[in-house]
Amino acid sequence: MITHRLLDDRRGQIFVAVLLVAAVLVPLSNLALPPSSFFHVSTTTMALLGKYLCYALLALSLDLIWGYVGILSLGHGAFFALGGYAMGMYMMGQIGTRGVYANPVLPDFMVFLNWTELPVAWWGFNSFPYAVLMVLLAPGALAFVFGWFAFKSRVTGVYLSIITQMLTYALWLSFFRNDFGFGGNNGLTDFKDILGFSVQSQTTRAVLFSLSALALVTGYLIARAVVISKLGKVLIAIRDAESRTRFLGYPVDAYKTFVFTLSAVMAGVAGALYVPQVGIINPGEFAPANSIEMVVWVAVGGRGTLVGAAVGALVVNFLKTIFTTGFLAPYWLFLLGGLFIGVTLLLPKGIVGTFEDWLAARRARKAAGDGSARDPASQPAE
Repeated sequence: MITHRLLDDRRGQIFVAVLLVAAVLVPLSNLALPPSSFFHVSTTTMALLGKYLCYALLALSLDLIWGYVGILSLGHGAFFALGGYAMGMYMMGQIGTRGVYANPVLPDFMVFLNWTELPVAWWGFNSFPYAVLMVLLAPGALAFVFGWFAFKSRVTGVYLSIITQMLTYALWLSFFRNDFGFGGNNGLTDFKDILGFSVQSQTTRAVLFSLSALALVTGYLIARAVVISKLGKVLIAIRDAESRTRFLGYPVDAYKTFVFTLSAVMAGVAGALYVPQVGIINPGEFAPANSIEMVVWVAVGGRGTLVGAAVGALVVNFLKTIFTTGFLAPYWLFLLGGLFIGVTLLLPKGIVGTFEDWLAARRARKAAGDGSARDPASQPAE
């Protein structure tokens, strides 16, 4: 039943179709067409688009909890960064003797800081399956523990938002410390390869782009399966009337913890795909301002639409790319703030939500017009 309803809306069909086509055509245009061709997509552009797709998956994960459960997380960047660090630690382990200090075991920053052995937290990251497991487990476990205590304590609303922001702020400060064992303020960088393939290779970047597009499709289908199921109906009930839902006997805390954990895992996957495409992960990804910006993405695209969250991430980050280069750079934050205020006041349902309302109103007017034209009683008497 749910399988048949996953793509029963035209919005989702178009979204998935565009992503699947992009997953094929963009890498093909990069690898098969010469740079002189009008349709050639440069490697730099492809990497930038891949980064946008990772942000879109991150926005989708936030919309799942904010749009459908009413949990406004101002610390979702923490889960994104943890997934990125897990992948970055694997890639650092693959450098080996190709590093500056040619140490076969320790990353360069550890040698520079006179570390003599690999910290326990780094054990196992020379294995790709273990790294993938940590990409899922690290943000998922943190979200589960945090959500369990927060939701059991019935922390809601602005108080929950502030706590989530404090969570990412604490991690931000911790990862900045050199003795924390994750590269300090410089983070992890100078990656060489992944699964034996050079991260600078054109083919590798094409594969990473396709994986990012497929991950976004998978994330959308998972989120869609949740929201159209009976579980999704309960989540919406929790959003609209939590006390009443709890009074009816539903384990509200368990529902919220589950979806919060699922959302964190999706954010971690986005972070893991982001790191090899940008070539660095540092504590800046934990910055509270980043998590607040994610909320703007969802609001601009359309909260509670899933597709809108992804569209908002793509639109805002495209504008960011334009406005953070050249003489426009000092004005980006003003534009971002103005965009958020403007959307909140003029387009409260975001781009996608407002567009759908316009289409619905247009169809209603058309149907009303066709109905009156066919109604004999509406025709003037001769």
